[in-house]
Amino acid sequence: MNSHGRWAHSAHPRRTSFRAGNAGLPSIDGDDARQQRPLQSPPSLDRILTDPSERLEFAATRRDFLRFLSLTGAAVAFGSCASASPFTIPVNDMKLHFYPYTLELKHTFTIATSSRTTTPDMMVQVEKDGITGYGEASMPPYLGESQDSARAFLEKVDLSAFPDPFQLEDVLRAIDQIMPGNPAAKAAVDIALHDWVGKKMGQPWYRIWGLDPAKTPVTSFTIGIDTKEVVRQKTKEAGIYKVLKVKLGRDTDKMMIETIREVTDTPVCVDVNQGWKDKTVALEMVEWLATKNIMFVEQPMPKEQIDDIAWLREKSPLPIIGDESVQRLPDVRKAWGVYDGINVKLMKCTGMREAYKMITLARALDMKVMLGCMTETSCAISAAAQLSPLVDWADLDGAVLIKNDLFSGATIVDGKVTLPDRPGIGVVPLK
Repeated sequence: MNSHGRWAHSAHPRRTSFRAGNAGLPSIDGDDARQQRPLQSPPSLDRILTDPSERLEFAATRRDFLRFLSLTGAAVAFGSCASASPFTIPVNDMKLHFYPYTLELKHTFTIATSSRTTTPDMMVQVEKDGITGYGEASMPPYLGESQDSARAFLEKVDLSAFPDPFQLEDVLRAIDQIMPGNPAAKAAVDIALHDWVGKKMGQPWYRIWGLDPAKTPVTSFTIGIDTKEVVRQKTKEAGIYKVLKVKLGRDTDKMMIETIREVTDTPVCVDVNQGWKDKTVALEMVEWLATKNIMFVEQPMPKEQIDDIAWLREKSPLPIIGDESVQRLPDVRKAWGVYDGINVKLMKCTGMREAYKMITLARALDMKVMLGCMTETSCAISAAAQLSPLVDWADLDGAVLIKNDLFSGATIVDGKVTLPDRPGIGVVPLK
């Protein structure tokens, strides 16, 4: 569906490929396959199975192919010929659809570097065997992706090129290599494929990964930089949450914390979004925050100031967590020794599969892990929530910060991430 209300889709036609042993039977386009053509004489089965140099041209419709099987013997299809490879049918008619969407925020969202009232988004669906998998790309403008860039990337994705959609490792690696960047657009495809595979298996991903849904953490509620009156109002609205996440990085930092402490003593984690530039000033702020029931400090300084951040970590009374510094899997190893932990986000790391790997590596390096989000619908939030039993902290409030959600999925009950008992990522579209 495009901006005019119509679904867009990848431009690649569906392809069907038949191979017999080492012989190549040429691909036929789905439209051509529907045309009536006379059955050609089937080639010798011995030649197909035993002569690797033989390249036979044998155009067949699906009906032709079935008749060919009946003539050559069903044993080929089931691989019972001891002298040859089994007859394989690598068919994938999975379709990809996508359309732009704009998330409307309940409040103006301000961080150290920018403010916004909306977030550009791209919704994705994959369809096969009567099953639909849902995915999403949330693209805050400061991260460099847009609906136009996502569309340009998604138009290059040809899911019919992959015979088996269950081979997520190979499929997602190939999709990642289509072009550099575009992590949110790649995450949308990753999430949709995971949703489809989970639905096909009839299981939610937390169960496929062997995780206990009772071990999900509480999630924080995010309070952006704002006036004293609005900060007080947001703090009161967050009464059910056991942890607050507060954006800092401007000259109002102490006012933000003091205003919240006038309302509640709920534990707080702070996210500076690279807002502090001087390491000495940063240390003074961290030492002051340590007296205000603060849990940890996220990305206190620009990610390029690696030595300054490592210096701060050595002297800090609070854990220092990397966010902008840790985008993808290779960044986890680089963060060791510089940060105490990392913040993993699906929109940064290309989706669920790489997020799982990042969490696993961080655990092996004895680092803390936070699972975060952008402003997102319940689609991407529910996808991330499948991983939440693995982490120390969660910041999965993105869907409650918007007023036009499209899905029902993971929920927050008494401040705790609660997973739906539905297959895939657990979401259903709202009517």
